[in-house]
Amino acid sequence: MSNDKQGYQGRLERLDANRWRIPRQGGMKTDGVIYTSEKLLSTLIKDNAPQQVANVAHLPGIVGYSMAMPDIHWGYGFPIGGVAAFDVNEGVISPGGVGYDINCGVRLLRTNLETDEVKPKLRELLQAIYSAVPAGVGKKGRIRISREELKKVLLQGARWAVNKGYGWNEDLAHTEEEGSLDGANPSAVSDRAYERGLPQIGTLGAGNHFLEIQRVDEIYDAKAAEVMGLRKGQVVVMIHTGSRGFGYQVCDDAVKKLGHTVAKYHLSIPDRQLACAPISSPEGKAYFGAMAGAANYAWANRQAIMHWVREAFEQAFGMGAEKLGLQLVYDVAHNIAKFEEHEVDGRKRKLCVHRKGATRAFGPGHPDIPSDYRDIGQPVIIPGDMGTASYVLVGTEKAMQESFGSTCHGAGRVWSRSRALREVRGYEVKSRLEREGILVLSVSTKTLAEETPEAYKDVNEVVEVTHNAGISAKVARMRPLGVIKG
Repeated sequence: MSNDKQGYQGRLERLDANRWRIPRQGGMKTDGVIYTSEKLLSTLIKDNAPQQVANVAHLPGIVGYSMAMPDIHWGYGFPIGGVAAFDVNEGVISPGGVGYDINCGVRLLRTNLETDEVKPKLRELLQAIYSAVPAGVGKKGRIRISREELKKVLLQGARWAVNKGYGWNEDLAHTEEEGSLDGANPSAVSDRAYERGLPQIGTLGAGNHFLEIQRVDEIYDAKAAEVMGLRKGQVVVMIHTGSRGFGYQVCDDAVKKLGHTVAKYHLSIPDRQLACAPISSPEGKAYFGAMAGAANYAWANRQAIMHWVREAFEQAFGMGAEKLGLQLVYDVAHNIAKFEEHEVDGRKRKLCVHRKGATRAFGPGHPDIPSDYRDIGQPVIIPGDMGTASYVLVGTEKAMQESFGSTCHGAGRVWSRSRALREVRGYEVKSRLEREGILVLSVSTKTLAEETPEAYKDVNEVVEVTHNAGISAKVARMRPLGVIKG
């Protein structure tokens, strides 16, 4: 199959208002299914991302469909927004199915504060956070550790950060996998990855990563919102970042190594970017071990950043974080491969589920959901970008049946970064947002131009598709008050 980006030429059959099918053909081992709407369809066809959905359907051991969420766009190997599950005995693991920013993810921190209480102190608060949380390309963090200590980070994740005083024990219960994915193997990580990772714990980075002070402006599910401690008019904080240069290097190393294993294991793939290895092979196990370490690095990273956000609030409001109600609602991963049990054709099977630009969305009653959320389903946090809305959703039983407990992860790009730089200027984006009442602090105006809201799909439409399809359900919507970008 061709992997060029001139526009998708294959068949797409409408299943219903929210789902389209790519029929199995050629070497495809299954159909492709894309969750999208008529409104979003033309963009993804131009992007040719459906071809990548079809390409993934060729991979050995795939179970169910090759899927994509409505925020789908072109990625490395897998589309961003792609979801695919593989049998642990017959299937493969692919770095292209996780991506370069391993465990890019989002956490939401609630407060007891109302919008009117924060607005007079917003600039001071934003500046305090900006000073406390290093942001920008290649920025070094405040945490200085040895290589041996970094190995502990890779094994323990967010728990390492909490043990070092960066947060509270109860934060772990509200973090996916309690902030530590089993199976991490520090010995599978390259020297170059260690070099890149050592100085970057507790840094926001650049690109689409951000830290936002937001107000809750709409509640859709009063019961679920109450369980999460969310209410209209309340101020919350969203942190969106991942594993920084460490995760990038882990992926880059694996792509190069697994490119040579395809021939070794006689694997037939339609695109070299889908380099992979059998899950049970030494190469597959080594990639998973390094990837799990990078995922844990990301959870430690977001944990440290949240700790400094709490300190900034304490500084601005002159009272403790507990009194201010600065509690973690939840933290979710967006780029990860995980071993999970799912029911397939009436029986439980252990699968390796790849979610690349997709969020776990387990339904009510699942044992992996924190006990206080088990009746409502797993919280799902969907970030917008700067001037756009963000959402809190919950996972559903239908997601368990249809999408291996997965849903969308954000808006999804429609412009490349180079096009955004041609179309807008960073200072214009900043001025426009501030006219709308959104304060912006950024290390680089170039990043503001690259991340202009026009560069993304309509997050409201994306969320509406997943809500109407039943694979997640809307709980609350937030709007930005202040934004920090790299």
